Amino acid sequence: MLVYEFFDKPIPGREDVQQDHSVLKIDDTRKTRLTLAQINRLRMMNDVRKLEHEQQLKRVSKQYKPPMEPGAAGAGAPASL
Repeated sequence: MLVYEFFDKPIPGREDVQQDHSVLKIDDTRKTRLTLAQINRLRMMNDVRKLEHEQQLKRVSKQYKPPMEPGAAGAGAPASL
């Protein structure tokens, strides 16, 4: 869980309150089993999180990339004659 998830509203499609049956009662003694639909949703959520993580890494690497030197080739400087 990320820190901003505590303060921001949940992203639509990320959490479904109607499907959340995780509240257990005192008389629930059996271990819960995951259905195939739940496993599929977990897999899709993992794929989305992986994609978001890759996009975040690209943004961070672009943000902290060292600046190009002014004399480097391809920096927009005219070639020497």
